[in-house]
Amino acid sequence: MLNRVAILGVGLIGGSIALGLKERTDAEVVGFDQSVESLHFALKTGMIDEGSTVLEEVCKEADVIIIALPVGAIKAIIHRLCEIELNPACIVTDVGSTKSEIVEIGRKLNKRGITFIGGHPMAGSHRSGTQAADSFLFENAYYILTPLPETLPDDVQRLSDLLAKATKAQMLTMDAAEHDQIVGAISHLPHIIAAGLVVQIGHYNQSNQWFHRLAAGGFRDLTRIASSHPVMWRDVLLSNREEVIKLLDDWIEQMMSVRESVQRKDADQLEELFVQAKRLRSQIDEQSKGILTQIYECYVSVHDHPGVIGKIATILGDHGINLSNIGIMENREEFPGVLRLSFKEQFDYEQAIHILSQIGFEVFTGNDEKQATYK
Repeated sequence: MLNRVAILGVGLIGGSIALGLKERTDAEVVGFDQSVESLHFALKTGMIDEGSTVLEEVCKEADVIIIALPVGAIKAIIHRLCEIELNPACIVTDVGSTKSEIVEIGRKLNKRGITFIGGHPMAGSHRSGTQAADSFLFENAYYILTPLPETLPDDVQRLSDLLAKATKAQMLTMDAAEHDQIVGAISHLPHIIAAGLVVQIGHYNQSNQWFHRLAAGGFRDLTRIASSHPVMWRDVLLSNREEVIKLLDDWIEQMMSVRESVQRKDADQLEELFVQAKRLRSQIDEQSKGILTQIYECYVSVHDHPGVIGKIATILGDHGINLSNIGIMENREEFPGVLRLSFKEQFDYEQAIHILSQIGFEVFTGNDEKQATYK
């Protein structure tokens, strides 16, 4: 039985796991955090049973320790755990988005008789901090465990069963190197590309401010992840640097191929690029949660006159729909709707489309080339 679980870091990820443990298991949950305010909030809301800013107090009797900290801090905490007298049967895991380097450091715990199993819940949120924690954050997302070859299967199964019950995620087991290659391609590389695009346009904008003024619509969506935490992403890329370098080499090679096609005016090759991209894009599962934070947005076609924004906001509010953001589309090259509505939850998004369509508004989702209308 894994009765006492220590969460190291009660922010968005750690807090969400703690809430799931409290709601769906009989585990006693204790929390460690450097922020006294975060611990007070976690205690007040029942997220944890006990909390402390002293690592030893939280970890010494734990059956499971979950390190829910940024990648750079995870490595430092593992070193600290090596100096603490832990429960001999304790299982230590983490939530970092890179695994090979962390798992290698985790071997130091294994040498002390403590089981370390790398972990990565592949879901997140545009919000952060303890107050953003949600017990359903990981529901239907993939949660990957990366045990070492010598890790006992029973230990992997015990941890997997606990996390599956607490998070309602789909548990997977894979090699740490395989994880880093896949996550590097679908998360780390896109963050680099998005950041690079934003910086490039920023340079152009210094001599012509229309670059930023017209950078709406698709450009805004494409580069949304460029707003991610700079220090966190610095550490992620350095932790996964070997895979990132390989991925960047492949990306540069592909972009050079595109450049050559444009230079040669090779219409067939360019068309094939977009045909292939469209076909492959349609194969991506839209029902499962992915590693990149999902935002639910639709577009509403309305006449631009005073009061229309307030009217739509009031309609949604009267129906109990939580609207995250609303904006006017200044650049409508790609979207037929003049208003962009954003929602945190899929349920609110779907209800908004249904209600607005019922009362006569044209609502577009942008999911296909025809901008499917729900009038």
